[in-house]
Parts: sequence; structure tokens; C-alpha cells
Amino acid sequence: MTWFHGSAFASLSLVGVLVGCNLSSAPDTVYVNATVVTMNPAQPRAEAVAVREGRIEAVGSGETLRALAGAETRLIDLEGKTLVPGFIDGHSHLLLDGQTGFTFVDVRPPPIGPFPDIPSIQLALKLRHAQTPADQPIIATGYDDTLLRERRHLNRSDLDAVSMVRPIIVLHVSLHIAVANSAALAMAGITAASPQPEGGVVRIDEVSGEPNGILEEGPAMAPVFALFGETPRRVSYRAAEIALDRYASQGVTTAQDGAADLSTLEILFEMDMDERLPIRVVAFPRADAALAMIAREVAISFSASDRLSLGPVKIVADGSIQGYTGYLTEPYHVPFRGDSGYRGYPAMPRDALAELVEQFYDADFQVAIHGNGDAAIDDILFAFERAQAAHPREDDRPILIHAQMARPDQLDAMRRLNVIPSFFVLHTYYWGDRHRSIFMGPERAARMSPTRSALERDLHFTIHTDAPVVPMESMRLLWSAVNRTSTSGATIGEDERITPEQALRAMTLDGAYQYGREHELGSIEPEKFADMVVLSADPTTVDPTTIDEIEVLRTIVEGETVWIR
Repeated sequence: MTWFHGSAFASLSLVGVLVGCNLSSAPDTVYVNATVVTMNPAQPRAEAVAVREGRIEAVGSGETLRALAGAETRLIDLEGKTLVPGFIDGHSHLLLDGQTGFTFVDVRPPPIGPFPDIPSIQLALKLRHAQTPADQPIIATGYDDTLLRERRHLNRSDLDAVSMVRPIIVLHVSLHIAVANSAALAMAGITAASPQPEGGVVRIDEVSGEPNGILEEGPAMAPVFALFGETPRRVSYRAAEIALDRYASQGVTTAQDGAADLSTLEILFEMDMDERLPIRVVAFPRADAALAMIAREVAISFSASDRLSLGPVKIVADGSIQGYTGYLTEPYHVPFRGDSGYRGYPAMPRDALAELVEQFYDADFQVAIHGNGDAAIDDILFAFERAQAAHPREDDRPILIHAQMARPDQLDAMRRLNVIPSFFVLHTYYWGDRHRSIFMGPERAARMSPTRSALERDLHFTIHTDAPVVPMESMRLLWSAVNRTSTSGATIGEDERITPEQALRAMTLDGAYQYGREHELGSIEPEKFADMVVLSADPTTVDPTTIDEIEVLRTIVEGETVWIR
């Protein structure tokens, strides 16, 4: 089971203003009158791009490439707009993003959604309750206790006010906490006598001694989510279509489903076979799905086309900083529930994590591990080092998803172990103020998502939105990495800012590197796939504070427009 696609760059030649390969016949399309930001160090800028049979044929001056056009060649005048490589999603959850607002009630607070308090969430749930058949449960997602006017989590009583009979579950914006009503808890068999699950917590009301409805992490949430059964295929297909269109509208030409179960893998495969994937998708199988594949309990092929590929196995090592479930070496800034020594907790013991990673290395999987707190990152690096020693590879490219509170010494270890951190830099915008005042304190908050420090160590890294945790907004992502500005306008870690070119590389060429596809994706140069995005302005030359105002005008995959404004 080989994930790797090769890493050698095609041999290119530079001749005047034209870089090209096989020019024996006319190109299918020539994009002219453009500001082309290629991300190719050998030719950083150009005016035009020629495409033939889905691949870039030549990059150069408008005059030279116009001369290549034949009678059937489409000449597309971009009217001075900017052409950049297609954005490559560093980490998100494609199908879950499509379900948010479709099958799931979206109750996110400002600045994302319009739900600032618990009564507004209850009203949204009551509306869905009135519209939903009696035998169907309800899932909502996106509440944030730190932004609600009440400054607390939802609880079972809040949801019981909507229904005592129908199971209702509301996911925290972090996706690492869920709240269940009494009906859901009863049907899942969660009571005061239930043992606490390893790697999760069922919170108990201090007065009644009963579960208060708040469930931390997957092991605690799994019993209530099991009540919902499998989503009908037609609904999942529609959710995927919604997400694919949403991602394409943001210039994403390679998306990720960052924790795919077997059902999601099958849906994506079937959509690919039916040629229903307008953009590329990399599916990260969850650990349980990958173990089933290793044991040959299932047989899923991912060789249908270049649109769908099987990515690394996704493992979770800790939770969420803003959910107080991220695993830290030093306590949280504001003590959790009065416990001044509280540091969060790991999803599994260090040795168990290392054994699991070794198992996937032995099966020749690339591995990606979610880690937010620095204690979790210590465990992850230990696991990667042990797996590399037991199963050495020439180029394994392990991924550390989020790497939010990575310390300098951990970045040094990532360089030594060839680890690729994927930073959730939008934390600085959406949660920067609360990280500084509640979760991490000013000093640690300034070091979160340390992109500049990673660059200083010559690390390949990507940046991501983790959609649907926050919306898939490519220009806000780029803007955030460059400015590190919070919702209040504060700067969160000025020393970790990077340039627009560096942020663009993290979203393009290093995104391709993360997947082992830098030889065919990530830059505008001959022989690579013609995956490109037309922007209303050049993010590398505008006032950096206005990058988030740039619009995606056209998204191109293999030379064909798949989305246009």
C-alpha cells in the first residue's frame, strides 16, 4: 500500500521569456494578459500560461504564447488579474463541512454565524425540531462557550428545553466536545454509574451527581453519535457536492477530508468513479478505517483517477486548547474549573501512540497526527522517532496537524525527523484574544502557530482552516498568516508573522510537498497539472492588511474552469 507519488522535479529549461516542454502541437488554452505568480523559483513571474491536455505546456510572455495558439486554441484574456497556483488544503474535513448548515444545524456565533447566546441556539433547534420527523435525532454544530453571552457551555437542561424525547446533540466549535440532552444520554446508556472512558470525559454535575450532558473527546462522544446511524447515501452525496462547490469558490483545487471513516471513503470513491469530483480530494482514513484496510476487512481502491487519492492515516493525540482538552506541559493560564495544575490530557498513553504509529509504518502508510498542546507534541515526536527507527524509510514525511503550541526545541526535532507541521494559523484571528487572556496567557499565545520559527529552521509547512471549525476562506487564511491579527485588532505574536510569498508557498507548493506531489502540483510550471486560481489582485504586492479583501474570480483544474464568480 504505497502513498507516495514521487518527488523529483521535471527537468526544465529557461529560454528568454518562455519556459516550455512539448510544443509539437497547439495548446488547448492560453491564458494571457495576466500577472502570473508561479511559485517556481526559476521563473517567479510571467504574463501568460499555455495549457494542453490538462497540463501546463508553457509559461512566459503574452506575445510569445499567443504565437503558439492554433485555430482551436481558446485565448482567455484575464484583463490584468492575478493567476496563482491552485490552493492545496493543508487540513480540513470536506464532508463534515458540507453537512454543516445542511444536515447539521449551524449555530456558530459571531464573527462566523448569528448565534450569540443560548436562547438563539435553542430557537434554531426548536425550528429544526418542528421540521424534522419524530423518529429522527438532531445534530447541531459550532457553539463556542467563550463567545456566548452566558460564557458557559450548553448543558443537558438547555437541550431538554427543546425536547425531552428526541435525541439532540450539539457539537462544540472545536469538534472535541459535544453536549447531549437527556434523551440522547439515556438511549446511549450514559449514567452516573458509567465508567469514565479512556481518552475522554463524561462531565458530572457537582450538585446532582448526574452527567450534565457535556462529553469531552471521541471516546465519550461515540456512544451518542452511534444513535444516529449511517447518513443516507443521497444525503452524503449532496453534502459532498455542497462542500466541493464551496471549496472551489475559495480557489481550492486540492481538498482534504481529514478524518474519513469507511463510509466517507466509499462515497468519495463512488463520486470519483462517476466523475463527480470537480476538484482533487485527498482522503485521510481514520485510524480505525486504516486498521480495517490492513486487516483486509474491507477492500477500497483509490486508483480511479488523479482526482482522488488516499492520504496519510489520521491519528488524534490530544484535544482542543479552547476546549481545555489540549495536552500541555504547563497548566492553562486561567485554571480549568478551579484546578491550577490542570494541563489537559492525552488521547492515549505515549507508548500506545507509538505502537499504533509503528503499526502504520509497518504497513507503509504515511501518518498524520493531530496535536495542539506541547505535551501532546512531545508524545507525537517520540512516536515518529520510534517508528522511523523500527521501519526506516528514505522519505516518510510524517505530518503534525495543528502543532499549535510547538516549542522551539520541538521545531528542531521536526527538522531532524522530517516532520511537516500544518499550522492552524486562523487561531490567531478567531481565538487569539482568548488564548492570550484565558487559555495560554500573553507569552505562550504569542508563540502559537510558530510559522516564522519554522521557516528559520527550513521546515516545509502548510497552513489550514480546519473547516468547518472555521469557514474555508482562502484569502483570510493567507491574510492571517501574514498579519496575525485577532478579531479585536490585536497582533498575536508579531515575531511569527511571515510574508505573503511565504504564506502563499504554504498554501501551494508546500501543500503539494505534504502529499508527495510537488512534482505535479503546487506551482505554475511546465508538465505540472494546470490547477490555477484567478484572483482580483496580487496578494504579494497589495497592502498586506487588505489581503482578505481579494476575491477569487476563477478556479481552474486541469485547464478547465470548475468555478467562476
